[in-house]
Amino acid sequence: MATITMAASPTSNSSASTTSVSLLQRQSSKNADTVSVCSTTSAFSTCPDRHGFYGGNQFSEKPKKETLTREQIIAREKKWIHMTAHWAEYMNTNYKKVRERCRKGIPDALRQKAWFLLTGANHLMAKFPDWYQHLLDQPGNPQIIDEIRKDQHRQFPHHEMFIDDDKPGQKELFNVLKAYSVYNPTVGYCQAQAPIAAFLLMQLPSEQAFWCFVAICDKYLENYFTPGLEMLQRDAGMLNRLLKKTSPAAYRHLQKHNVDPLLYMTDWFLCAMTRTLPWDTLLRVWDCFLCEGVRIFFKVALVIIGATLGPQKVRSQCNGLCETLAVLRSPPKKFLEEDFIMHHIFRLNITIDDFHREHKKQEMLHRKAKLEQQKAAQQQNGGGGGGSSNGAGRSS
Repeated sequence: MATITMAASPTSNSSASTTSVSLLQRQSSKNADTVSVCSTTSAFSTCPDRHGFYGGNQFSEKPKKETLTREQIIAREKKWIHMTAHWAEYMNTNYKKVRERCRKGIPDALRQKAWFLLTGANHLMAKFPDWYQHLLDQPGNPQIIDEIRKDQHRQFPHHEMFIDDDKPGQKELFNVLKAYSVYNPTVGYCQAQAPIAAFLLMQLPSEQAFWCFVAICDKYLENYFTPGLEMLQRDAGMLNRLLKKTSPAAYRHLQKHNVDPLLYMTDWFLCAMTRTLPWDTLLRVWDCFLCEGVRIFFKVALVIIGATLGPQKVRSQCNGLCETLAVLRSPPKKFLEEDFIMHHIFRLNITIDDFHREHKKQEMLHRKAKLEQQKAAQQQNGGGGGGSSNGAGRSS
């Protein structure tokens, strides 16, 4: 299977990976062809489920457990119709109401329009009319094009949009990923972007999906897909610090067995939970993510870790790194269900100030590490004499 790799443009400088980045890239490859690392595989069906899956990890024969009456659903839809018609006013003067309604769940009938507005993709599309087609008309980087073609068939292969090569989904997925690589050649293409783009195409028309994808890669997950994956490494440190507050027992267990967060959270964050959560849960989490940002993924991760490693019995059975990783990569399904996740992510004992404080700490640690690396490189270069070099300095 392919690992998560960067297919950078000619102008992109892919530095030598650190040990931790190499580990996280290898770890991410283990489930490269799966949709969810947490579900059980079902038999292939002749009819798609309500989300369009014929089989695979995301297939579900069960109807959605509806907790609202038809009248309540219609009332919510009317509220969202009014809100989207007055979007700028709500976002400027009543954001809390937008956030509250996103947390309750965006009605299925309004999700396409809501996501388009929440991401600001509507402004990008208006600012750059006809750019999507213009980007598709460009030849693109041959290396990136080749990488995209290798990966496109792996994304949700049991979904009706992507089940065959001749289905429109695979062509649209290729187009979105290629267009972005031309639009932002500094990033180019990262394998982890593919399931995000495919997921968006299931919700929106291709051009709208592209501009949502741009917003997610360049704003929501800014610097996640650049060579070296430095932002992911910083967020791994931040997740570890937050876990110490929300689940001390789980934190101590992970520290005891030297479990680097990068080994279990890489797929969660890089793929924006698209290969981790059941479909109904994923839609609800994304409703909140597009409204509140990446801290929603932190909260989901904290809930999964705390619920999975919280019981003493589980921790006692995980007497090493491998056993602990196995549990975290395949948590009990009940901890991933929509009701469980949505109930607990907003009841964690962390605040926005906690996020800001930890973010500043990680920024400071990152700058300090950079300075130390630069000093070490200067000392090595300054102290080196003539003749052959015994070992090149590692770029960061």
